[in-house]
Amino acid sequence: MPMLFEKIKSEILAHNSYIVGAGGEAAVIDPRRDCRIYASAAGRENMKITKIFETHKNEDYICGSRELARPTGAEILHGSREAFGFGTAVREGETFRVGPLEIEVLETPGHTAESISLLLRDRSVSDDPLMIFTGDALFAGEVGRTDLAGEDRRREMSEFLYASLHEKILPLPAGVIVCPAHGAGSVCGGNISDREYTTIGYEAATNRLLSMDEEAFVEYKMGEQLYEPPYFEMMHRLNRDGPPLIYSLPYLRAYSAREVRSLLERGAQIVDIRSPTSFAGGHIPGTINIWRGGLPLYMGYYLNYEDPIVLVDDFNLDLGPVMRHFVRLGYDNIAGYLSGGFAAWFKQGERMERTGTWSPSDLAEHLDDPSVYILDVREIGHREKEGHILGSHHIYVGYLEDHLAEVPGEKQVVVHCDAGFKGSLAASILQKHGFGHVINLLGGTIGWEAANYPLVKA
Repeated sequence: MPMLFEKIKSEILAHNSYIVGAGGEAAVIDPRRDCRIYASAAGRENMKITKIFETHKNEDYICGSRELARPTGAEILHGSREAFGFGTAVREGETFRVGPLEIEVLETPGHTAESISLLLRDRSVSDDPLMIFTGDALFAGEVGRTDLAGEDRRREMSEFLYASLHEKILPLPAGVIVCPAHGAGSVCGGNISDREYTTIGYEAATNRLLSMDEEAFVEYKMGEQLYEPPYFEMMHRLNRDGPPLIYSLPYLRAYSAREVRSLLERGAQIVDIRSPTSFAGGHIPGTINIWRGGLPLYMGYYLNYEDPIVLVDDFNLDLGPVMRHFVRLGYDNIAGYLSGGFAAWFKQGERMERTGTWSPSDLAEHLDDPSVYILDVREIGHREKEGHILGSHHIYVGYLEDHLAEVPGEKQVVVHCDAGFKGSLAASILQKHGFGHVINLLGGTIGWEAANYPLVKA
């Protein structure tokens, strides 16, 4: 009997969801909010989705189980160690049939208290386990973070995760395929490997965290430094209580330049999604610059869930994927876009702002200039591992707004990141808050090294 197995990836967020099925039935694990893709996959195989599993409540995106259950009538199943406002709680050892497939629940707390893993067997072939859906307990080359329950519970959660890994997951046969909820680039793990697939045996042999004894593991997790975007709190609440249903993707309205100016004056959030060079050349005053690929990573640091969000691009091409980024993070206040692109703004004669740009050689000429303040906005791990530009100061871009008082407003602030994209975001934040002399180092540390200038390691 043919078996359906498909991994559905949400790019940039590095979220993995799965659909498995056989014998006319299918189950979905950790669905995203724009969920039509699962029904389409099941329909191609003449299968009905009957079960939806949430491995944990998730912090980095809106879960799609309620959205998917509405048209399919499928049962939603989740862990029992934290109360949910929807679905049915499941416990250790419970099994569920999906045609000839059997899904067994393993309680694997640690990343969150209610985390579960799902062990899959194809009973039509063998009684041996085939794959395990580990949620955020085990990734390729990494394990889940344990800090999200709060610093006061970090040791407890680290101990829980160690036990979950060594008592529930690692004892499985070496050939069992591991299907985690995230891939490389996710904020839910420190350094997830860029591998599409892995197995229990491969992780046991190569994942350094799995070779640690409990004391070393817990101490490592206690000292782990990971950023927590402020929108995580909203995701936790919505995914616990039940996200609002959207039924369909929102309609984006086209706004004229004058309408955008009026919206901005009334507190709308204007997000310029163009490249750093385009933004530097001219942009709407008071707007922030988050490039398309950075939206899922950084919108949660700087956008609220109340005021309307309006996009500014050059040509407004293919805004569908951009809109999906907002929907997946619960930004149902995405309202529309500037009709005609940024050209409509300057054709209307509206006021513009600019940020400066420097090349590595420009900065090299000013390293000893006391009027220049070099601000490194990379993640602290990148700065410590790769080195930094001599004399630079560090504030992570996501936390910049909370540390503006540390940046001297009277100096020329040269912002840099790895390449220039996060630098442009940081420059836009500074400019929005009244810093008058802001420059983005195009090329960042990558360009700096390519131009044969050194990075200093502490």
